[in-house]
Amino acid sequence: MAERRRILYLCKPGETADTLPASLRAEAEVDVAHHPLRALTRLAQQRYDGVYITTQRLQEVVELDRLLESNRILEGMPDGVALLDSELIVLWSNQVFAQWCQRGNVVGEPFFHALGTPQVVGPQEHPLLTALRSGRPTSTLLKTGDGRYFQLHAAPLSEEGRPTRLVVTLRDVSHEILQQQKLAAIQDAGRELADLKPEEIFQMPVEDRIELLKANILHCIRDLLNFDVVEIRLLDPKTGRLVPLLEVGMDEEAARRELYARESGNGVTGFVAATGKSYLCEDTANDPLYLTGAKGARSSLTVPLKLHNETIGTFNVESPQPHAFTDADLQFLQVFCRDVAMSLNTLQLLAAQRANAAQESVEQIHRQVAVPIDEIVCDAAYVTERLESLDDELRGRLEKILTTARQIKEVIHKVGRTLAPADAVPVTEKREKLRGKRVLVVDGDEKVRSSAHALLEPHECVVETVQRGSEAESLFRHNLKDFRYHVVISGVKLPDMSGYDLMLRLKPLVQPVPLILAQEFGWDSGHTIVKARQAGLHPNGCVIKPFRERQLLDTVETILDWAQSARA
Repeated sequence: MAERRRILYLCKPGETADTLPASLRAEAEVDVAHHPLRALTRLAQQRYDGVYITTQRLQEVVELDRLLESNRILEGMPDGVALLDSELIVLWSNQVFAQWCQRGNVVGEPFFHALGTPQVVGPQEHPLLTALRSGRPTSTLLKTGDGRYFQLHAAPLSEEGRPTRLVVTLRDVSHEILQQQKLAAIQDAGRELADLKPEEIFQMPVEDRIELLKANILHCIRDLLNFDVVEIRLLDPKTGRLVPLLEVGMDEEAARRELYARESGNGVTGFVAATGKSYLCEDTANDPLYLTGAKGARSSLTVPLKLHNETIGTFNVESPQPHAFTDADLQFLQVFCRDVAMSLNTLQLLAAQRANAAQESVEQIHRQVAVPIDEIVCDAAYVTERLESLDDELRGRLEKILTTARQIKEVIHKVGRTLAPADAVPVTEKREKLRGKRVLVVDGDEKVRSSAHALLEPHECVVETVQRGSEAESLFRHNLKDFRYHVVISGVKLPDMSGYDLMLRLKPLVQPVPLILAQEFGWDSGHTIVKARQAGLHPNGCVIKPFRERQLLDTVETILDWAQSARA
């Protein structure tokens, strides 16, 4: 028996199939639709052999034809589209919307029920009702129970000036939203990399702070970035060497490899450090820059650690899969690396702050005791020199006072170097030529004497100071054997003589006299400098008071070289 044909009958509301000719009803199965949209939905979901409509309903046929054409267009869209009535019931939908609902035919169902009652994330809490009531389009974000995000747009359709239907479009924005959430999580984690209270971290040694930062970095790269292999190196700005800080999953030989910030010969890491540019190695087998890092790695992503646009290190991740890293991975890692660089800088600043505090304490102690100790040394030497009749025991006690006073200053320096090492609080320019050199400063102004201590001792000079020329002569004479002074810095005017007079007194003791004359701005009424130069003062053996650091250091080095070459 032949299968009966199926006919879709489009009729007015209230009409039934009984209005069709009896012969047609006997030969075919008839479905009734009272609205062109209902008919369109039936045609999209079921198979019919024909559509029946009377000639009096020609206008509906024209409308249906337009709708059929629109339906073919809407079915090709990547977005979900649905037509709703004023009760928010689905009158029609394209296949994309039906698939997202996962309910088969959703015609006749309330819109939100068909979609699985999603959560309205915002900003519009009641987008469909608002569009119907206001007659204006609305938009909002929906989140479904399975974790997908849809951007909803509802546009009202009006009849006789009143909104009666809604055209609703849905766009799947899950990927964008999840990427934004991941980026926000990475930013939050980055800000918390070194999250300890200041009083807690201040008490931690630098090594413990670094270990804390490493642990937090590992947590982030595994749980948020989903990277299993990572290597972080820090750039030594003096040598260009990339010093290993953290490595997980790297080959042992690769982790120990010496790398420098150079565009060639130092792998991808060296190239990134030298150029400050990120580098995506999509296939290690065909990349000339790549040096083996993790065993079996087929792709890598390397990003510079930057602070204020200056590269301070590199961050490298690797994968056993070729083409494993995307542009999103690059974006995430670059964001994370900014926070890593800031955290490293914070730890370095805290270390420097602690060293500075220690150095300031040591310097304050030194300022309080350096000049008084100099006076003790001067007085002990003066007494020893003037009283030739001293018995051996008394002379020995005075010599012990001299030695102990000098040892006290040295102890203070050693404590200072321990609490505030030069690597943590470096001087602007290390003058190795001054290391261990002994300098005698002669000036009646205590500020000048203290300034000499402050400027010369960071370069590991041994500085002693006196006020008068006679005291300088006494110390110089007394120390000719065991504590020879390499340089003497004297004021042009002293309380008891001129700098030129001091030079004449020292001439019998040492040749040439390693003298530097310090003059204030103004006229040298005694022509001290002119006479001293005629007596053998080095042409560059003058400085201005108050001391300027570079001029003082340069002049001391000049006199050291001159005196040494003269004695050679």
